[in-house]
Amino acid sequence: MKKVLVVDDDPNIVEVLRLYFDKDGFAVISCLTGDRALDTFISSQPDIVILDLMLPGKDGYDICREIRKVSETPIIMLTARTDTLDKVVGLELGADDYVQKPFEPKELLARVKAVLRRVEKREEPAPLLSDNKESGEVVQYQGLIIDKARYAVLVDGLEVEMPPKELELLFFLASHPNRVFTREQLLENVWGYDFYGESRTVDVHVKRIREKVEDATKAVNWQIKTVWGVGYKFETTST
Repeated sequence: MKKVLVVDDDPNIVEVLRLYFDKDGFAVISCLTGDRALDTFISSQPDIVILDLMLPGKDGYDICREIRKVSETPIIMLTARTDTLDKVVGLELGADDYVQKPFEPKELLARVKAVLRRVEKREEPAPLLSDNKESGEVVQYQGLIIDKARYAVLVDGLEVEMPPKELELLFFLASHPNRVFTREQLLENVWGYDFYGESRTVDVHVKRIREKVEDATKAVNWQIKTVWGVGYKFETTST
C-alpha cells in the first residue's frame, strides 16, 4: 500500500483527500503545521508528499528544501495563488508538480498516480554499464557521460548530482544532437502524456542543467542552446 503524506493546515481539505485516497487504496498520513512536517515525513517515510505552500510556521518552500536535503521522494505542491513565480520557485526547489487551489480531488489523485508511475519506472533495476552502452542507455560527449539506466551524470570524470527529471531531459536532448525541440515536444517526450504542467517547467529544468553541466565542464564542442521562439537543442560539432 502506497503512503501519501498530506501537509495542509485546512482540516477539511485533509479529510476530503483522506476519503478519496483511502477509497483508491492509499494510506494517508497528515500534518497541519509546517513546523512538524519534516519530523512527520521522516517518521512516516511516505511514497509521495502533497505539500501546501502557505502553512503556519515553516512554509512549503522551507519544507520542500528540507525534504530535498534528505530524500528524493516526489512532492506535489498546492498553492492558492496564481503567480507563476510561486510555481517556478517550487520547481527550482525540487517539487515534481503543482496544483492550484481550489482543485478537484480526482485530478490530484490522477497526478499522484502519474508521478508515482514515473518514479517506479526509473527505479527498475539497471543493467551493467557495458550493457547500457549496447542498449543505448549511455550518451557520451567530450567531458560528459549520461548513464540513464543508472541515473548518473559524469562531468570531466566527476559525478554531478542531478534529479531524475533533469537527467532525463539532458539525456533526451543529448540523444538527438542538433535537433530542435519545442517545449511542448520536450514535455511530451520527457514528462509524458499524463503530465499536467506547463512549458515553463522545461525552462526551469534547462536552467538548472546548464548551471550544473555547462558551467562545470571544460568541453567546448557542445551546449544546450536556446532557439528563440521555438525551444531548445543539444548543439554539438562532434558526436
